Amino acid sequence: MSQAYYILTINPGSTSTKIAIFRNDELLFDLNISHNDHEISAFERVWDQYAYRKSEIINFIKEKEFDLHRLDCVVGRGGLFRPVLSGTYRINKITLNDAREAVQGEHASNLGSVLAFGIAWDYGIPSFIVDPPCVDEMEDVARLSGHRAIKRRSLVHALNIKAMARLAARKLAQPLTEINLIVAHLGGGISITPLRRGRMIDTSNALSAGPFSAERTGTLPMMDFMEYLFENKLTPRDARKMLVGRGGMFSYLNTKSMIEAGERYEQGDARARLVIRAMAYQIGKEIGAMATTLKGDVDAIVLTGGAAHSNILVEHIREQVAFLGQILVLPGEDELQALAEGALRVLRGEEEALEYPQQIEYEELFN
Repeated sequence: MSQAYYILTINPGSTSTKIAIFRNDELLFDLNISHNDHEISAFERVWDQYAYRKSEIINFIKEKEFDLHRLDCVVGRGGLFRPVLSGTYRINKITLNDAREAVQGEHASNLGSVLAFGIAWDYGIPSFIVDPPCVDEMEDVARLSGHRAIKRRSLVHALNIKAMARLAARKLAQPLTEINLIVAHLGGGISITPLRRGRMIDTSNALSAGPFSAERTGTLPMMDFMEYLFENKLTPRDARKMLVGRGGMFSYLNTKSMIEAGERYEQGDARARLVIRAMAYQIGKEIGAMATTLKGDVDAIVLTGGAAHSNILVEHIREQVAFLGQILVLPGEDELQALAEGALRVLRGEEEALEYPQQIEYEELFN
């Protein structure tokens, strides 16, 4: 009989922390811990929420009467750290320092590593992160933005994209290393990513480019955006809120809920119908663009993420891109399961834990 490993997984969001306990890859229980808006807003920085969130996690697990001494490891969602290769990383001092410094931006996911490390430290067990959003496997030609002063960055839903790519490969009964996929993660942010034999060779940046989503603008007409900023005297903070959180579908329909938008669509709301069709149009257009990075050799298109539950959105996308190849709809984003599986591969010796940061080799032609 194979050994049973007990794994705590942690996925921090802006106003909640999702946690789960697994025995190997079997879910024992999961919790979505909602945090009081007033208490969260009292913290100046995301990093400052560590002690508060850790205490909440411990208390909720104890209420479930689970003995934390049974844990074999703790794994957290990685944050916006330095660019790294795909894999499971042992959390070290550099990881924690980069989380504290928010080297690629403030985001709740930056807390995943310190929460995992802090709880693991208390029980003398290892801690990991798996496929953080800063996974960078882009080819050199994909890094040039159009201006030497600005590089294209890989900030992507890597954890779910890699997990769904593995699942798609199993459904196709082929090794991931022998197929080409385009994975469209459709959530609060949208990442459209081509995978050539398992490697994410390009991506639409989920924070500042690609299709608009429920709350993010995606790519905007640059000159018009600049004029809007100057005319309205927006601060950098205000501009970020406009781009991420108050953009996309929310700016048109005043809702971030695909369920509500879909209901309005079915009731004949002309504005809702146009916005959902436009979102699908932009997603389909980006999928088509990414197909060119694979030179048209696409084994399947994978639609995943929370918005993939919307049959209306999915059908509009399908109409646009079905000519490219098979479409697999794998809705949702079971990131807690993906975290557990990443840690389990290391605990079982199927993969080596990587040390953060891992050097990425690419041509530095323009320093």
